[in-house]
Amino acid sequence: MTLPFSRLSGTRTVREVIGIGLLALLWLAPTQSVRAEQLRELATFAGVRDNPLVGYGLVVGLDGSGDQTMQAPFTGQSLTNMLSQLGITVPSGTNMQLRNVAGVMVTANLPPFSRPGQRLDVVVSSIGNARSLRGGTLLMTPLKGADGDTYAMAQGNLLVGGAGAESGGSSVQINQQAGGRISGGAIVEREVPLQLGGATGEMELQLKEADFGTVERVVTAINQSFGSQVASALDGRVIRLRGPLNANERVRFIARIESLQVEPLAAPARVVINSRTGSVVLNGAVTLHRAAVAHGNLSIVIDTQYQVSQPAPFSQGETTVVPDSNISVQQEEGALHVVEGADLLAVVNALNALGATPADLMSILEALKAAGSLRAELEII
Repeated sequence: MTLPFSRLSGTRTVREVIGIGLLALLWLAPTQSVRAEQLRELATFAGVRDNPLVGYGLVVGLDGSGDQTMQAPFTGQSLTNMLSQLGITVPSGTNMQLRNVAGVMVTANLPPFSRPGQRLDVVVSSIGNARSLRGGTLLMTPLKGADGDTYAMAQGNLLVGGAGAESGGSSVQINQQAGGRISGGAIVEREVPLQLGGATGEMELQLKEADFGTVERVVTAINQSFGSQVASALDGRVIRLRGPLNANERVRFIARIESLQVEPLAAPARVVINSRTGSVVLNGAVTLHRAAVAHGNLSIVIDTQYQVSQPAPFSQGETTVVPDSNISVQQEEGALHVVEGADLLAVVNALNALGATPADLMSILEALKAAGSLRAELEII
């Protein structure tokens, strides 16, 4: 299979070809196609969502890689408070030089319809200067919601994906060691109240991406499936549903709606530029109106060399350093190229013909957008 960017004219290095080919990596077809999707992929019911939980705890059992308590005093304070609750009194003013304990933040997501006794996965992250949490054990940590109430308790042995070693001033590290995960490390202690449907059985279906055309198609598909006016649109995202009052029938009603096949409207033409990584991504709706582009690089080089000026013998002069600067300005030639494309394949070929690197391509796309030739929304992330 020959990729669109293989038609480059002239001779170029492999690095240039790879850079120019970034645009074509996501090319799939000349035209943008949209397939039907289950409604559960496009929308969610109001109130059916996760709830973030967070807590502060201690990880013990580290092999000398914990917090340095002189630089992270909260770890020592936390340990003192925990020991006092266990009936152990630490004399005031005691300087505990601990290296096997680390203060951590514990986070988890409480799924909808969770009940007490169910288990959750938790993520443990160091907040001090611990070098590694490998081999540590998280002590009982309450996990709280946004309202300040405790909804789960976390405890268990950490699984840390990273590893490292050091000796004689040299060290090696693989992946990150200041964070870990405990599978099923939290037990739900309290559920979040959730009522599907109001007193009259009304529910709201919310699209993940607001789009008036897609809302209209969803409303049509639901009403045709039930054979009555069950759904009505409120705006470009929210759809109101008239559901049954019985809980069992309501679950069947929701399951039937989520399984409906709906073909969403094609996404609007968009070009996404990541200025940090140099990535340029175009979706299938991007087109180019006829335009002429000339691109060249301007280089300014300042070369400074220092010369030593030595005075004549017995002249009572002083030795001085004299800078000698040479400034040169170079500009590459850039001829005008006509670019035009009625579909994604033609746009890729036109932009590849310019022979620009991804970094230069960002500037060209911005200029084409300002000139009105690029028929797409330009988004910089």
